[in-house]
Amino acid sequence: MTRIAARFAACAAEGRPALVTFVTAGDPDYDTSLAILKGLPAAGADVIELGMPFSDPMAEGPPIQRASERALRGGQTMDRTLGMVRAFREGDANTPIVLMGYYNPIYSYGNERFLAAAAAAGVDGLIVVDLPPEADDELCVPAMKHGINFIRLATPTTDDKRLPAVLNNTSGFVYYVSILGITGTASPDTSKVATAVARIKGHTTLPVAVGFGVKTAVQAAALGRTADGVVVGSALVNAIAGTLDSAGKARPETPAAVLGLVSELAGGARLARMAAAE
Repeated sequence: MTRIAARFAACAAEGRPALVTFVTAGDPDYDTSLAILKGLPAAGADVIELGMPFSDPMAEGPPIQRASERALRGGQTMDRTLGMVRAFREGDANTPIVLMGYYNPIYSYGNERFLAAAAAAGVDGLIVVDLPPEADDELCVPAMKHGINFIRLATPTTDDKRLPAVLNNTSGFVYYVSILGITGTASPDTSKVATAVARIKGHTTLPVAVGFGVKTAVQAAALGRTADGVVVGSALVNAIAGTLDSAGKARPETPAAVLGLVSELAGGARLARMAAAE
């Protein structure tokens, strides 16, 4: 059983959704980012999405765009991102890490070189938002051969005709994008999300995690009533940005601010099924 499968199974056994947290590698600097990464499991993160910084993150709203810019200005590279995963694995052998981003940095690094290095570092999954199912031979199938789950996104416009193609070769979990548009710009409609999750579950036995627009513990609880996981990204990136000084540098309180918010969100997720049963 993979780390991702084991973690979702453990959360289901506890009667709660998994909390999936996103941060950008190297934001606002390597050391602060690594401190946040290492602190996420104890704060309540069940699965960690680690963003690979890219200069043109087309699906991201302004907060994550700015996070990528900060990381790149700070010297973050693919090697340093993989190094962060290795450093994390020195103290945590169980928490799944999913690298999320765009194909250009991977292609520039070299697909086979990247997959071999990612597997060796302890990466469990990949989300590459701009590679469609029609390009599975490019990265998805090779990733699977390295034991790395390839996680696909489904959206409100992914109809029943398109969904089987999206789910083909998908593993680990399905990431349902709860809103139309870019990250962090709107709040999801809980009833519509519940209907969409049920429809996707009619096509797959994989867990379904819901993201885009989740900012509060209340939202995490509401979405977690029907989803197997709740993904939070922009809110955490905003928490980082909100602590930076006028030069955009981290303050001593930066990691604590992010991890405190994760604890709140984890509390909301844990209440999800309890609220549904009342």
